[in-house]
Amino acid sequence: MPDWKKNDSQLAAWRKLNASVTVPPVTEALSFLAPLAAAPGVRAGWVERIPGLEITGDRDEAMRQLWPHHEEEIRRFAGNDANFWRAEQVHGPDVAVVPGAPRIMAADGLEIVPGVDGLVTGEAGVVLVIHVADCGAIWLADRKTGAIGLLHSGRKGTEANIFQRALDQMAEVFGTQAEDVTAVLSPCIRPPDYEVDIPAAIANQAAAAGVGNFIDCGLNTASDPSRFYSYRKELGKTGRMMALIIRDSPP
Repeated sequence: MPDWKKNDSQLAAWRKLNASVTVPPVTEALSFLAPLAAAPGVRAGWVERIPGLEITGDRDEAMRQLWPHHEEEIRRFAGNDANFWRAEQVHGPDVAVVPGAPRIMAADGLEIVPGVDGLVTGEAGVVLVIHVADCGAIWLADRKTGAIGLLHSGRKGTEANIFQRALDQMAEVFGTQAEDVTAVLSPCIRPPDYEVDIPAAIANQAAAAGVGNFIDCGLNTASDPSRFYSYRKELGKTGRMMALIIRDSPP
């Protein structure tokens, strides 16, 4: 976990350097996130493109630029002592249960759970974090057990059905039943801007799994560069949106 107090001086320097950059707050009021509140105590958030912040480097450099903004939003979302967990996101189907999974230091200077693209938890107060730019983020909330999850589902992860992997993990560890799950798919790239219809595949997987409530927000990251980062449209030199989920209290 980052040392928040240690980072205070870094944040102050960042704010002075980036005084002209408007930081959008974590958006919890989007209509497509509202169904997740059917699980008691669950809140979900979404941070889009940061206006005025020019991203010109690769993923690690982009994350170093974005992190002070995203860190501030995590504080707003869950408090200064937020217990947050990030997945490494290797475009695979593996999912980790947190807390308790091992962590390593990433190239961007922050801790990650290595080798996984999804995180699930049954503990209150744990923030799950995923970053995306064209791939889909999938929020999961079990209305009965209170378990939550957050997945990074791009082309490869979708083909390997990370959605089902997460449901299986939640069933094994928390007793989750698919019919009690609300799942929401974030903005992501879609045809005609991408040759593979990832959202359609994810919707089919949700139906096959028997998920009780699946919501696709229907938004295309490649169609609105003023609002979203798009890896394909910006040829890899782009930032990342941030998805978050937390359960504030026991079910």
